[in-house]
Amino acid sequence: METPLMAKAFGSDVDYLPVKSLKEAKSVLWTETVKLWKISVPVALTSLFQFLLQSSTTIYAGHLGDTQLSSISVYTTVLASIFFAFLFGMSATLGTLCGQAYGAGKVQSLGIYLQRSWIVLIFTCIILLPFYIYATPFLKFFGQANDIAELAGQYSTLSIPSIFSFAINLPTQRFLQVQSKVSVIMFISLMALILNIGLLYLFYFLSWGLAGAAMASNVSLWIIAGAQVIYVVGWCKEAWTGLSWLAFRDLWDFTKLSLASSIMLCFEQWYSPCIILLLGHLHNPVIAVGSYSICLNFYGWHMMLLLGMNAAVSVQVSNKLGMRHPRAAKYSFLVTALHSLFFGMVLMITIFLSKDNLAIIFTKSKDMQLAVADLAYLLGLTIIINSAAQIMSGVAIGSGWQVMVAYINLACYYMVGLPLGFLLGFKANLGVKGVWGGTMCGSTLQALILLFVIWKTNWAKEVEQTAERMQTCGSHTVTVTP
Repeated sequence: METPLMAKAFGSDVDYLPVKSLKEAKSVLWTETVKLWKISVPVALTSLFQFLLQSSTTIYAGHLGDTQLSSISVYTTVLASIFFAFLFGMSATLGTLCGQAYGAGKVQSLGIYLQRSWIVLIFTCIILLPFYIYATPFLKFFGQANDIAELAGQYSTLSIPSIFSFAINLPTQRFLQVQSKVSVIMFISLMALILNIGLLYLFYFLSWGLAGAAMASNVSLWIIAGAQVIYVVGWCKEAWTGLSWLAFRDLWDFTKLSLASSIMLCFEQWYSPCIILLLGHLHNPVIAVGSYSICLNFYGWHMMLLLGMNAAVSVQVSNKLGMRHPRAAKYSFLVTALHSLFFGMVLMITIFLSKDNLAIIFTKSKDMQLAVADLAYLLGLTIIINSAAQIMSGVAIGSGWQVMVAYINLACYYMVGLPLGFLLGFKANLGVKGVWGGTMCGSTLQALILLFVIWKTNWAKEVEQTAERMQTCGSHTVTVTP
């Protein structure tokens, strides 16, 4: 039975009528909350389990010594983050194309899009390979201390198999997410995390050092990628019709759209690696880099929840635009933003209350623990700012605004945030606080601009553009629209 708030519309679902009372607002809030958490909880847990793979490696390195901790931190927050962000951004193309195609009922297109993404991302990994092989001179060129750069470079070479796993893993996750098949990804990630922790414990006992950490990560990440592919081939018969030569058609157009999506997310995700590189020039870089990286781990745990909400709002917006439901897309954003800010506030308060004990699980070093406690207030503020920014980024992916947001990110992060962080950190002699505080200004500006863009969005027009994109793409082609 339909509720009074819903009106008949194109597709299998219905769009909302305008909300005119508190009772109707509560009804919309509850309906969209149920939809949000059905997707975001499994996706958030998936992201958390996969992030804990990285965090468990950082904890492992922290118990080997401060230099090992800083080296692994440089690898994960600079090298791995740069290339993961690039691949993650390229895979986000499926969030737009597959989500809108699924909402429009063109389910058989999803398998073709997935195979195209695999091809493009594997080729991208091959191009990026020299940066992993020559990581040590790359890090030294940007001013990292020799001992940190040497160890990070060794670990980078050992971790080469992991970057190719992402070329399979990331597109497959998007493929399953747009169909709301998220529980299986969560289960696979949990099993891989348990295996990774067991391997790390074994290799620590055997004194394998950083080589053991790299081996554990490679094995765990490939198990995730392989298990997801097996599920797609065996249990997604409607969307997966087998390997097809059609995947090689229109690869250049698909690549251009993937690059546009990647540039948008890279400008956002490369922000932290740039901060790490700046911190490497401060006095006592081991403490500066290590303390900031520990804070990033706590921020990263919250980011996993945000990524779940990001994926959920991206799926909801893209599906509803494909169904021609503009008001439902708008309400999905509003409800998701409300939940995101609430959980951001809870975590910020928790961090403020426990700041003196935050770093204990990562290191026994008292100097490192004090440095992390000193940064706790900046960590809390960063969490609040990004609670809003990540949700708006999800709306951008679902709506296909990647090019526009790429320009916004470029201006806010690299023309405002980083220069201001450099001035406060080095010229004003504020150290880590100055660098981080200055870059936060860029993040705040980006969030405000995205809020203004979404506030001014004509959702009915977005529906028309989505219909045109699906008509142009058809079943087997991809055409880039700015």
